[in-house]
Amino acid sequence: MVFLVGAGPGDPGLITQKAIDCIRSADVVVYDYLAAAELLQYAAASAEKIYVGKKGGDHTLSQAGINALIVEKAAAGKTVTRLKGGDPFIFGRGGEEAQQLAAAGIGFEIVPGVTSAIAAPAYAGIPLTHRQFASTLTFVTGHEDPTKSGSRINWQALADSRGTLVFLMGVKNLPRITELLRRHGRDPQTPVALVRWGTTARQQTVTGTLATIAERVAEAGLKAPAVIVVGEVVRLRQELAWFENRPLWNKHIVVTRARQQASDLVKRLSALGARCLEIPTIRIVPPPSWEPVDRAIAALSNYHWLIFTSVNGVTFFFERLDAQGLDARALAGLHTAAIGPATARRLRHYGLRSDIVPENYRAEGVLAAFSQYDLSGRRILLPRAREARPVLPVELARMGAAVDEIAIYETRASQDKAGTLIAALEKRSIDMVTFTSSSTVKNFHALLPAADFKKLMAPVTVASIGPITTRTARELGFTVSVEAPAFTIDGLCSAIVDFFHERQTDR
Repeated sequence: MVFLVGAGPGDPGLITQKAIDCIRSADVVVYDYLAAAELLQYAAASAEKIYVGKKGGDHTLSQAGINALIVEKAAAGKTVTRLKGGDPFIFGRGGEEAQQLAAAGIGFEIVPGVTSAIAAPAYAGIPLTHRQFASTLTFVTGHEDPTKSGSRINWQALADSRGTLVFLMGVKNLPRITELLRRHGRDPQTPVALVRWGTTARQQTVTGTLATIAERVAEAGLKAPAVIVVGEVVRLRQELAWFENRPLWNKHIVVTRARQQASDLVKRLSALGARCLEIPTIRIVPPPSWEPVDRAIAALSNYHWLIFTSVNGVTFFFERLDAQGLDARALAGLHTAAIGPATARRLRHYGLRSDIVPENYRAEGVLAAFSQYDLSGRRILLPRAREARPVLPVELARMGAAVDEIAIYETRASQDKAGTLIAALEKRSIDMVTFTSSSTVKNFHALLPAADFKKLMAPVTVASIGPITTRTARELGFTVSVEAPAFTIDGLCSAIVDFFHERQTDR
């Protein structure tokens, strides 16, 4: 079976649920240049992932080669998901691929996707139809089959139309498109917009008229992929632009959290308009031995309190609980405490409400919250990172508690993207680096050549999630300009927005 799947216009959030199901079930994923790379996260670890992208004449594989590849994999008994940017049947050559499959007697399904022809203008604040401006809509290829003897586009009909025209794959031919429309009678003052990388943080919009747009696009250096919109509806962008008006629009921000943790921060910053570069400086891994954890789980009935200091601690603990054939019922009778709302939310995921969620999301905050409890002789289980600060168990012990601290996970340095990071810093394309823990600071610092540290970081703003992380950063020579007043991802994002807003206001 082959699924011809529309991957949507670029924003991973615009993928359909059925498309995700197809990616998950695939033995082989064959994907395009315009299919968001983030979508591959849904593929099984065992799935074969084959890139067949076409970019500006640089074809990894010809269309005939792609057709043959899909047929070959399916004929071998594989479930194939062919992931195509936008919609497979809107100038996506999906029809040709389906014909090849039909001829080979291979079963297939078509999974429509959100086409960039609609989505890119929408993200640019351009409604393609509007009762006052356009009652018809025409999609046109801007790149006809070069093997055809002549154009099959009725340019006179397009010029006579007063509706909206949308050209796909037409950036290279923009001067010819505008010249033909004017030659056939379309008003030279007709508004035109080009939207590049629509629906993504790289989106760029250039507007003009049929008479001026080619020159403006050339001045802006705008290249493919882009959608061309011709018509009066383009005027509405002045009133309806929303995507490019977000507070962190076009800010390049480095996220240094571990890959398992980064998604929340990346989603929040991306939703605010930032272009995020994920440079995981740490990896979260299980402890060398589960024996201490298993012993603690076997003795849960001996404890009075269970304290979690991170989402990772909750996740690893309950995964180990499950491995022992147990669930939340094993914690009956225990009080729980969680540092931070994210940790508390993760705990609720397993059916438990925390008895304590301190107002201050540091270890010191937990101690203050415990001040109302008599801990004399109470046994506390503290599953957390091996590298965690010692203040919490030490101070709990001073309050009379017997604390058993167990390493439920470890953080290790990651250098996988050191080259990518250094190249971006050398190009001065980074506006901000975010640190969410002391370990991310230390490992990020280790990625940079000591001799070039000051030069690379000079134009970069540093944002920290809280005072402990800030102290570590300053000790290592970073200048911290942003510190979250609330030590959470939401608090960090709010502080970043405030910083850029104040800087813009000062100009």
